[in-house]
Amino acid sequence: MTTSTPTSFKLWRASLTSGAFFLALFQWFGDAHGAAEGLTTLAGPANVVDGDTIDINGQRIRLEGIDAPETVQTCGAKDGGTWPCGRAATKALQALVTNADVACDSRGHDKYSRLLAVCFVDGKDINSTLVRTGYAWAFVKYSATYLEDEKTAQASNLGVWQGPAVAPWTFRHQGWQTAEATAPKGCAIKGNVSHSGQIYHMPWSPWYDKVSIDPNRGERWFCTEDEAQAAGWRPALSY
Repeated sequence: MTTSTPTSFKLWRASLTSGAFFLALFQWFGDAHGAAEGLTTLAGPANVVDGDTIDINGQRIRLEGIDAPETVQTCGAKDGGTWPCGRAATKALQALVTNADVACDSRGHDKYSRLLAVCFVDGKDINSTLVRTGYAWAFVKYSATYLEDEKTAQASNLGVWQGPAVAPWTFRHQGWQTAEATAPKGCAIKGNVSHSGQIYHMPWSPWYDKVSIDPNRGERWFCTEDEAQAAGWRPALSY
């Protein structure tokens, strides 16, 4: 005796099969995306941009999980004076990567389209080294990876922990507020045209106060970094 399968059951089974297929397809794309965002390695000689940013083969890389003082920042010294912690952080990073092959494992991109990465020299995590020696903070807003390194530096009064210091995210926020108060329409990024090309300066750039905007030379103000980059401007070096 042959028993026919109800049409409703056939449709239910087909929907399960289709669902499983699309679930598997979704997972495959997720794995592929994860590989692209989290496991890709970029390696080679590095040029230092500032205390937490490098370039490798023309790719701008922001060291993930840390935030170094901005180049123009000064911090409190243990003797009660101040020291140029921003420039010192840049020099510390330069010392780590000079004449070395740097390998960076990507962790996606930040809102400025910079590659986020954990970078190594001879197997040593340089993100960790900068925090552990007091040349950068653990960027806990986005990652707690280097929080223990920060505690080590703080306990030993190293680097930025030897005296009063303003966290770089607070420094940038304060700088932006001051600049936008007088900038046209609150757009505080200066797009300068120089012998080096079209370069934009953030309010905490070492040259920000020295740059004047002349529209007759094609110079302009920008409201966001995305806007500046889309128009063909590149960020200024921080040293």
